[in-house]
Amino acid sequence: MIKYDKLLEEAKKAAQYAYAPYSNFKVGAALLSKDGRIFTGCNVENASFGLSNCAERTAVFKGISEGERDFEAIAVYSDVEEYISPCGACRQVLMEFNPDMMVICGSKRGMYTVKRLIELLPGAFTKKDLFENK
Repeated sequence: MIKYDKLLEEAKKAAQYAYAPYSNFKVGAALLSKDGRIFTGCNVENASFGLSNCAERTAVFKGISEGERDFEAIAVYSDVEEYISPCGACRQVLMEFNPDMMVICGSKRGMYTVKRLIELLPGAFTKKDLFENK
């Protein structure tokens, strides 16, 4: 779990950079590639709420924009009593890259959980549905 503890610490740091003037709900994410690189992200809100972006997707987009495609784990942190979990949209985006990705969710009390992504989004729509299910 040491690797996951470090990843959660990086997510906690990323949450400090969140731009959340409307909800004041700051979230950080740290995405671990299979080669050991970490890509962080935070949520970015917008006055037009539908244009806001979650921390998890920010981290994914950052990794992709830097040439990475192979991810093994993501940590998500918010300064709340009990841990939070990625929203449905983030789960779907993460699923694109690795359904067996480990998802670590943490809180300010030090509570956290670790689950495989497929456990959080059973029956996900995937590439297989596009190409093999015709």
